[in-house]
Amino acid sequence: MRPEKQYLVDEVGRWIEKSEYLFIARFTGLSVSDTAELRGALKPFNAEFHVVKNSILNVAATTRGIPSMDNLLVGQNAIVVGGKDIAGIAKALEKWFKDKAKGELKGGVFQKKILTPADVTVLSELPPKSVLQAKFLGLLNTPASSLVRVLNAAPQGLLNVLDAKSKQGTEAA
Repeated sequence: MRPEKQYLVDEVGRWIEKSEYLFIARFTGLSVSDTAELRGALKPFNAEFHVVKNSILNVAATTRGIPSMDNLLVGQNAIVVGGKDIAGIAKALEKWFKDKAKGELKGGVFQKKILTPADVTVLSELPPKSVLQAKFLGLLNTPASSLVRVLNAAPQGLLNVLDAKSKQGTEAA
């Protein structure tokens, strides 16, 4: 492989490696200002939008153990990588492409599994990561607070029993 092509494969490979996911979008019909606007919509999530050549993306992906994406790599494509909130990013992409009615979200890869457009839609419908974390902590906290109440109840119950016995003892005397 020529050095300049190898450089591009390595660059795309670094983008893939720094992210658990990879979204693929058809960007035909997007103007430069549309692309800048999309990048702006992804910025709060620390996600990046990169236009890539299909053959370069395919080589970079397959060398990193990602299954064949031949059905997704048709036409002019771009990738979205980075950021930790995959649901938030999927939601931002779905909304942006729907509002603009230009381009399309073709699918992607998450943890080395191919995602269909329907899978991406399901991801976009998940609550944000912070809400999921709060719900999870709430689930973890519920048994702990119940356990604390039970543990506190035992000494309280023992004190009540002792109180009742001491009252009986003083009444008998």
